[in-house]
Amino acid sequence: MDLVGACRAFVNVGERGSFTLGAAAARIPQPVASRRIAALEKHLGARLFDRSTRRATLTQFGRDMLPSARRLVQLAEEMEHDAERAVLRPLRLAVPDTCAARDLALLGAEAREEGVHLDFRPAAPAARAELLGLREVRAALVGVPPDEAAWRVPLGLAGAGQPRAGVVYVETLRLSRDRLSSRGRRVWLQPEDDVPHVRDPLTRLRDSVGLRPAQVASAASLASAAAEVLGSDDLLLCSPRQAEELGLYWRPTGEIRLARGYDVAAETGDEAERLRTLLGRTIARCLGAEEEEAV
Repeated sequence: MDLVGACRAFVNVGERGSFTLGAAAARIPQPVASRRIAALEKHLGARLFDRSTRRATLTQFGRDMLPSARRLVQLAEEMEHDAERAVLRPLRLAVPDTCAARDLALLGAEAREEGVHLDFRPAAPAARAELLGLREVRAALVGVPPDEAAWRVPLGLAGAGQPRAGVVYVETLRLSRDRLSSRGRRVWLQPEDDVPHVRDPLTRLRDSVGLRPAQVASAASLASAAAEVLGSDDLLLCSPRQAEELGLYWRPTGEIRLARGYDVAAETGDEAERLRTLLGRTIARCLGAEEEEAV
């Protein structure tokens, strides 16, 4: 039997002395209230109301049980209220600080349709992991190697000048003998790509093709990296979408295929899987992952 529902009917009828008024207060039809109270009487083993009168008069047993029933109903209502607040409590999600505000807004709107209220915390890769470790967020979009990723974002090199070819080879940045005194063209890494699974392969390629160490440089921010590129013939390692937003010309690299990899890390595996399942495509759009790259 529905013990809480039966106690709610019992309390409302008992306090008002009427099955009709009590049922209305409990927002149930009068026959339903009568059946629930009868089931409660059978469950407890004694009559709660004296049915020999026209009013709903409590028996002594009913008067003894009314305080307990009232406490149970009150506790159930408090639990329901707490559950509503818990469902509406924002899920703080650490996201890359490269995500566009509009894309995050669309992600938030879609999440609300699925009953998830997201509160975004844009941050750099290391900071996102730290926020999750400190439990300042409940979930984070973290960088992982592409072969372990739920979403992959292709990376290439973008420059301010119109490219002559559809692919850029890093080895073409190597200084010729007559230019050894110049600093050479540089490849700039933004913070989002200054992570081992992106930086290390690029550094190994730099060394293998004979570039100087300083020709692969890390910037403190995307804006700083873009400023270096817009004012020179340097190149920015970035996604196609970022290049478009910055007004740069993007090309894939010829010697190596680089990509950002992302997955959801959360306090619980169930929560991470729920975000992947419910919001996977919209998260992919936020990250700039190509449709075919979203897993």
